[in-house]
Amino acid sequence: MTQNANAAATPGETETVAHGFRRKITGKVIKDKMHKTVVVECLSYSKDALYGKYVKQRARHKAHDETNQYKVGDDVEIQEHRPISGQKRFIVVRLIKKFVEE
Repeated sequence: MTQNANAAATPGETETVAHGFRRKITGKVIKDKMHKTVVVECLSYSKDALYGKYVKQRARHKAHDETNQYKVGDDVEIQEHRPISGQKRFIVVRLIKKFVEE
């Protein structure tokens, strides 16, 4: 921060700093055995250049779940975050759909 920014903020005020663009991805929780961590599988489809068929691409991300509330089968939205551990670079933002076992 610059000296002007420090002078402008009053002692009782907190200054918010904007982050850069952070991706938001939807996916399904496939593992929840770790403490405060879930593994989310994100699917995307792209068209093959030669044959024109749609090819499924799968990416698995470890995401931070502070309260251990998300279970296997839940559809969630994850967002990029600073590195939390060796492999965690995402946090769970919200629950889209709760898994209902029939």
